[in-house]
Amino acid sequence: MSVTWMIFEILGTIAFAFSGAIVGLYRRMDIFGITVLAVMTGVGGGMIRDVLCGIIPPSALTHPMSLLVSIGTALAVSLFYPFFRIPKKGRVIISFLYHLSDTIGLSAFTVTGVLTAFYAWPSYEYVLPTMLGLITAVGGGVIRDMMARRMPVVLYMDVYAIASVAGGLLMCILHGVLPLSLVSWTAFGAVLLLRVAAIHYGWQLYHPHRRMGKRNDDGKGTGK
Repeated sequence: MSVTWMIFEILGTIAFAFSGAIVGLYRRMDIFGITVLAVMTGVGGGMIRDVLCGIIPPSALTHPMSLLVSIGTALAVSLFYPFFRIPKKGRVIISFLYHLSDTIGLSAFTVTGVLTAFYAWPSYEYVLPTMLGLITAVGGGVIRDMMARRMPVVLYMDVYAIASVAGGLLMCILHGVLPLSLVSWTAFGAVLLLRVAAIHYGWQLYHPHRRMGKRNDDGKGTGK
């Protein structure tokens, strides 16, 4: 793989491992539980990607740099967390750090997933690269949330998976037009900005719900 791929792989691993460690702290897990959650978040999406690409065993096991980075991130968070004084608005700070790391991880792993498809199957356009980028980006987070007994954020979070899909499609459009490193950084920035804007402005996808019927004077609905 290229240097660009390695940069985004390490960046995404650190960011997602940090978000997994934050969830572990929030769930009051011990250092082992925090480490497991961080590792599965940091390398889970990449392992799913590798299995789908026929890379068995996954690269996280044969070249354990990502695994070691995830463990190191979890241990650092666990050991240094007690020494940080968190003010009364500590929940706001922790929430900000979680969303920031999760957004960086989503953006970086979208790029690595699409790049993997470009390298392995250069003749396939749009669908395969975009889906591989999406699976890589959200796979670790789904494992994290299931292990923490939470609904996976990809199923309800405002413009989460859609941001990854948009970044993947952007890479497919620009592929062959611009240098691959520039395409990668452009897509990373696009996913990052889209997620930040969605969080800041509260953008939501359509949530289906039943329409309430008109009320009569006695307050009862007509059912129409």
